[in-house]
Amino acid sequence: MAPPILKLDDIFLSFGGTPLLAGASLQVEPGDRISLVGRNGSGKSTLMKIAAGLAEAQSGEVFRHPSATIRYLHQAPDFDGYDTVAAYAEAGLGPSDDPYRVTYLLEHLGLDGTEDPKSLSGGEARRAALARVMAPEPDILLLDEPTNHLDLPTIEWLEGELQSTRSALVVISHDRRFLEKVSNATVWLDRGQSRRLNRGFGHFEAWRDEVLEAEELEQHKLGKAIEREEHWLRYGVTARRKRNMRRLGALHDLRSRYRGHKGPQGSVQASASDAQESGKLVIEAEKITKSYGERTIVAPFSIRVHRGDCIGLVGPNGAGKTTLLKMLTGQLEPDSGTVKLGTNLEIATLDQRREDLNLDDTLAHYLTDGRGENLLVNGEQRHVTGYMKEFLFQPEQARTPIRNLSGGERARLMLARILSRPTNLLILDEPTNDLDIETLDLLQEIVAGFAGTVLLVSHDRDFLDRTVTSTIAPADPDDPDGRWIEYAGGYTDMMAQRRGAIEERRKVEKAEKAKAAEAAPAAASSESKAKGKLSYKQKFALENLPKEMEKAEKDIAAREAKMADPNLFTRDPATFNKLAAEMEKLRASLTKMEEEWLELEMLREELEG
Repeated sequence: MAPPILKLDDIFLSFGGTPLLAGASLQVEPGDRISLVGRNGSGKSTLMKIAAGLAEAQSGEVFRHPSATIRYLHQAPDFDGYDTVAAYAEAGLGPSDDPYRVTYLLEHLGLDGTEDPKSLSGGEARRAALARVMAPEPDILLLDEPTNHLDLPTIEWLEGELQSTRSALVVISHDRRFLEKVSNATVWLDRGQSRRLNRGFGHFEAWRDEVLEAEELEQHKLGKAIEREEHWLRYGVTARRKRNMRRLGALHDLRSRYRGHKGPQGSVQASASDAQESGKLVIEAEKITKSYGERTIVAPFSIRVHRGDCIGLVGPNGAGKTTLLKMLTGQLEPDSGTVKLGTNLEIATLDQRREDLNLDDTLAHYLTDGRGENLLVNGEQRHVTGYMKEFLFQPEQARTPIRNLSGGERARLMLARILSRPTNLLILDEPTNDLDIETLDLLQEIVAGFAGTVLLVSHDRDFLDRTVTSTIAPADPDDPDGRWIEYAGGYTDMMAQRRGAIEERRKVEKAEKAKAAEAAPAAASSESKAKGKLSYKQKFALENLPKEMEKAEKDIAAREAKMADPNLFTRDPATFNKLAAEMEKLRASLTKMEEEWLELEMLREELEG
């Protein structure tokens, strides 16, 4: 086993009251791909900042290998002193690092480097920060929510980039699919302490449930032991004072352990408040369009949304998802076409920009709209502190300003508010940002079991697969031109249907090319026979094709030699896949050249008699 390049041991940190970290550990070795998971507020980001040297523990040991380079992805990057994004990203490079890495990363992250850092959106700032920390290819990359505000194509590119990097990774993310693809170990931070599973995130939830079940059983056994000792204390005390005092002391220890046990944080318990049932047809859009200047955001698009549908919108940032969503819900007029909304609609919206939040409001004021201490949920009067508990807020937080909450807590608060309002049409724009895995589970259950209609924009593939009945996506994801297509099923279903359509199109194109290729030699042969000699072009091809075939054979042999390394795929899957794709192209090209040369050679022999 390789020695660790980073080790945190028995880390303790408290801000008063219950300690945030109480004996937490984290060990990173070369090749580690660690997903750091835990509830919102469990201390994940704090532990990562301690690892990066940006925060200090009150006690515990921190070891960083003297020669190891560490880069930490800041949630709010500081652009002061930088005129362009490229200058900001290049400032993260070391003396021996390749500056081209910055250009390469910015290009794939959708930036050209000339942008003014002061005018960046939240998503663009995150992309610039990613380029800065990834460019040096450090020994350890510490990534806190790297996929927030990224679109699906960029998330999938980032997965591939992280899978092929030489850097060890520690990643915090709410995106299940992302964690499953990039991790080979999981560290679970729970109640101030950490546990490690030497398997990727895909195995975490089953393991976590087993740990909690074993813990519950242990507490049950401890309770039974206390009952037995208390029975002895009442009925079995003898004159042997020394033995009795020792046993009485053991009983006090058992009671102390039992009372001191801190169980896992509860789960959010909630459901959407039902409104009067809407009409069967909720939305009918007929050939709606939208353009800004010369750019078409929505080409003629038609759809019928029925009661009970759950429809997801996906696509690259800037493709027009939110614009299309606003047109479908009547918030934005189309340039042409019509939108008809159904009857009895009660609409509730969760906005990705959290514009509904007044940071000076208290939690209680926000949930009740300033109407006292109670709110109406599903027709029942509820005290605000009791309702807050269902979303894991403590009663003493009722008077806390919203600005004091973390990003995850703010997302949970908005969820609490939207679910308290009677609704039969839920509009969710990036609802999964900043939510922990357990709250995501609850949101999935609410959306999947909602009796009304749901329209949602999301980049979370797992969330889409578990909730939506159909998916609206750009016809061409690489170059959105305003054309949108509705696919049946979730994200995975949409990708399968899209691949099928692409394969079918390629088959047609291949057949047409083959037909044209068959016609070309025949025409050339007829022309040559009529003239009684080869054309200049045919002579040139006959002389040069053997050289090109020989070069292609050498290129194939060189790639075969590299792929013969049995450890290549495990060590560098991106390079292996690239070589395999190049081999396939070269072999197809070689076959085509061989066929062309054979046809020309036969023609030459025929003409020469």
